Amino acid sequence: MRYMIIVRATPMSEAGIMPEDPKLLQDMASYHEELAKAGVLLDGSGLRPSSEGWRIGWGGHARPVLTDGPFAETKELIAGYTIIQVRSREEALEWSRRFPRPFPEGVDCEIEVRRLYELEDFGTDPALDRMREIGLGTGER
Repeated sequence: MRYMIIVRATPMSEAGIMPEDPKLLQDMASYHEELAKAGVLLDGSGLRPSSEGWRIGWGGHARPVLTDGPFAETKELIAGYTIIQVRSREEALEWSRRFPRPFPEGVDCEIEVRRLYELEDFGTDPALDRMREIGLGTGER
């Protein structure tokens, strides 16, 4: 089972302000080292502010519509993520409880944890076999 631990963005992360307290980065590095040693870490990274990104939307349009960031109309953006592969929901819950505070004291922050779909969840189809061949949906590449 793969899970994504999602770090919610804050005004601080959207402004591109890096943490000044080295303990925050040390705690994050230690946590990810623990995940790696346990063999459950697949990936993890911070995301640059939405002002440096864009969105592609289809809506009712025949063609995709490009919207440059920042995305002020969005209330909940993502500042970073960690992807883990574990044997159970309980194991994912335990790892997420140990996730270090992602922003300094005094800054409201939270993480969200969501299970990723596995290709098997979609049934059988030749297109799924093609995705497996390139390593999608398996946690292995």
